[in-house]
This record gives sequence, structure tokens and C-alpha cells, in this order.
Amino acid sequence: MGISHYIKEIGRGARGAKALDRAQAADLFGQVLDGRVSDLEVGAFCVAMRIKGETVDEMCGFLDAVQERIARFPACAEGRPLIVLPSYNGARKLPVLTPLLALLLAREGEAVLLHGMRTEARRVLASDVLEALDISMLTAPKPIAPGEVAQISTAALLPGLARLLAVREAIGLRTPAHSAVKLITPCAGPSLVVASYTHAEYFELLGATFAARGAHALLSRGLEGEVAADPRRQPRYDAYLAGAHRLLQDQGPGTLETVPGLPAEIDVASTADYTRRVLAGQAPVPEALAQQVRHIVRLSREIAGESA
Repeated sequence: MGISHYIKEIGRGARGAKALDRAQAADLFGQVLDGRVSDLEVGAFCVAMRIKGETVDEMCGFLDAVQERIARFPACAEGRPLIVLPSYNGARKLPVLTPLLALLLAREGEAVLLHGMRTEARRVLASDVLEALDISMLTAPKPIAPGEVAQISTAALLPGLARLLAVREAIGLRTPAHSAVKLITPCAGPSLVVASYTHAEYFELLGATFAARGAHALLSRGLEGEVAADPRRQPRYDAYLAGAHRLLQDQGPGTLETVPGLPAEIDVASTADYTRRVLAGQAPVPEALAQQVRHIVRLSREIAGESA
């Protein structure tokens, strides 16, 4: 059928554009993911959505299309959720702490999946740090045991989604895929998505999307686009269990000038070494990350209790 009739609706500019309903958004995104539209149409769709902005119905439709096609990891044992950590931004000024968050969660007995790909040319990726810690990239989903961290590329989960993310290199703009990929749940059983936002307007969009989809999620302000807490601050945490919202913690005051043990360098080797030292007790766990781990573990156990 093509997507030109959808582009005609969403491409009329910030004031004239019309939002798609959930079914239309799912159909459009599904055609894009399946590679059934031209590069010109994909570019027009991405630019139109960047100008218009996504609605909750559109985000839900995009995710419907993704979830229908994505490769899934087997359900975890005993009804426990798979902890899903999207990682697409990496480090720019501070070390990327998503690998440390993943390993701290695994130490608490959680099964943890990190998925991602490079979307920023000059940043240090969490996946590179995990590779330096001997956690290799999977080529396909497999069971993840309690206390284990696994990582997989977006292309291995859904090639069409990786292709759409890569459009940024051509047009210089983020696409709807950049929002959708951080909300996916590639698991056949329960999962808990750890999500983040940078700009305040996305807080409302993400929260409403979790509510509409009945998702399990923990939402907070991220660190340079990553889901790990900024070690210098105590952010606000909002939980969504089966879509029901709960405020877990308000934002704390102030910003630390220094974080004990945190390296000034952000390269892979320095970040991996810092991660090892924290796990070995040779450097303290930043309190912000410790608090984030406590929230995630409590939610995980609550979800498992409801599934039992």
C-alpha cells in the first residue's frame, strides 16, 4: 500500500499536521521496519515526525509494530522479570555507568539484558565496556540466568529497527526509532524496562506510553542519554507496574562536585577498570546507583510476586 497517504497527514508542518491513530501508526512503522518503502519515503517520514513530534497513540502503534516482529528472549525462571537496559548514547563527559548498573543488578540475582548500537559517532559505548569485561555480544536470544548479564545488538533483535536508527547518519536528526527502541521489551515473559529521559517533554510522553501499554517500567532522568543514574545527583524515580503509576522518590537537592573513585577519563579501559574496582569493593558504589539498584530490585520482586 505504501505510506505516502500517512506522510500527507503528518507532513503538513507543526500546525497543520494530523496525528495518526494507533492502528495507522503500527501499519506505517511495520512497513518501514519490513523495508517495504523507499528511502525517500523513510526520510520524509522521519523529518515529518521530527517536526510534528510523536503522540502517545503513535508511540503505542510504533511499539506494536516492533513487538510483533522483534526476536524474544525466553521468559526468566520463577516468573521474575528480565531487567531490560537500553543503551544507545554512551559517554561524552562522564564515564558510561550502564555496565556497572547491569552488573550491580546481576549481583542482586537479577537477569539483565543490555541492548543497543552506536548512534553517536564519538561516544564511548556501554557495549564496548562490557566486551572489555568479557561479556560478549550475543548473536541471537538465549535464556538469561538469574545473576547474569547479557548484551545483544539492535540488528540481532530486529534488523529493520537498526536500519531506521542508522537513518540519523544520513539526515542528521533523531527519528521515532530513537524513542521506540528505548521502550522495547524483547522477552517472552515479564520484563522491567529501565528508561530515561533528557528533556522534560519526553517525561510525559514516556509515562503516558507505559500507562497505555500496561508496561512494567522505571523512569528517571538519564545521564547523557543513558539509563544509569548520574552519580552526582539523586533523580526523581517514577514506576509503572502494569501501567499503574507510582512516584517512588522525588528529586534530591544539590549536585556533588566529586564522586569518590570515579575516574576523570571516559575511555573503555578506564571505565572497565573502575567497574571492576567497584564490584571488588575497592571503590564505593555511588549512592545514586545504589539507590537505583534498590528501586529496580524491589520492583522486580513485586512483579515476580504478582506472577507467582
